[in-house]
Amino acid sequence: MPVTTPAPPRRLVIGVGATFGLNGLAVATWFARVPAARDALGLGAGALGLVLLALSAGSVLAMVTAGAVTHRLGTRRTVRLSTGVVAAGLVVAGTAVGAAPSVAGAAVGLFALGCGTGTCNVAMNVEAAEVERLLGRAIMPRFHGLWSLGTVVAAGLAALAAHAAVPVTAHLAGVAAVVLAGTVVAARPFRSRDGRSGGSGVLAAWREPRTLLIGLLVMVLALTEGTANDWLAVAFVDGHAFGPAAGAAVFGVFVGAMTLGRVAGAGVLDRWGRVPVVLGGMLLAVVGVVAAVLGGPAVAVAGVALWGLGTSMGFPVGVSAAADDPARAAARVSVVALIGYTAFLAGPPVVGLLGDHVGVLRALLVVPLLLVPALALTPVLRPATSRPG
Repeated sequence: MPVTTPAPPRRLVIGVGATFGLNGLAVATWFARVPAARDALGLGAGALGLVLLALSAGSVLAMVTAGAVTHRLGTRRTVRLSTGVVAAGLVVAGTAVGAAPSVAGAAVGLFALGCGTGTCNVAMNVEAAEVERLLGRAIMPRFHGLWSLGTVVAAGLAALAAHAAVPVTAHLAGVAAVVLAGTVVAARPFRSRDGRSGGSGVLAAWREPRTLLIGLLVMVLALTEGTANDWLAVAFVDGHAFGPAAGAAVFGVFVGAMTLGRVAGAGVLDRWGRVPVVLGGMLLAVVGVVAAVLGGPAVAVAGVALWGLGTSMGFPVGVSAAADDPARAAARVSVVALIGYTAFLAGPPVVGLLGDHVGVLRALLVVPLLLVPALALTPVLRPATSRPG
């Protein structure tokens, strides 16, 4: 008789989903308050881009070791420890923006936030890939959908906080406490609780052409998503004359559309497969960005929705493709994530420097210029084994 793999317990699925949601809440809380941080610190677009670079730099540097750390400590301990760093980063950044304004302090806080997020990203995706393997069907997009749902909640809370003039320091510190306490509880049922001995396999993964090509595609898709995270609120405040609260709400439209795409995307993946879904999404994102930049206010907001919907499946599908072999999942996910996160390293300063010359809104057109040639990379997402998607 064939050997069947038992389905994961419900509490594990809930725990992984909650971890994703809380991580999204933490990261997006900062992104949604970027306009307030810019005004408090008196930064221009170029200088703001360099400050945002600290977050991306922390994420990329953390991902150099995230695979090995996850392999050694296990996903439960890695997620808990890295979320502690995320919470500390939010508190420091919030203090440096509000209670004790300091550009250097904000950069330090963002660097810590990036380090914690980068490590947590790899560990929770490795655990999610294990859940997907045990279920025998695509579920990764729904976990990422919960991450996006966390960003929707963050955007809504930020819009309310901006409208009510809640200090950035208090806002970020409160979110940090909720995220840390919630993640400690959510990670309790994680299966990869203890680390493994022996090599992590990360160096070997860097020599695999398929892994590297998946990483390159994820890099472009991450830039598509990350540019919106970093600059969308600012672009609509500056380029479309929206107020700060309205700018945060537009960011909410983006993450709301991403959430919808990811929640619905698992079923779409099971029916159509990875390549058609990601290819169609990238084309939709191209149309959305162009509309967001060149359209009037109503068309621009509709374009933001298309942008979010089109971007929604890229990162989760890339992670699933990297984790096709569960024995090498941590190594390959860390390599793909590291390559992908270089977009977050380059994106903020590039858009910021372009924004100094043509305005932040028009600088967003760099996104479709990169998306179009990246369409040729989508066949690499085809499953390497018989896993779903």
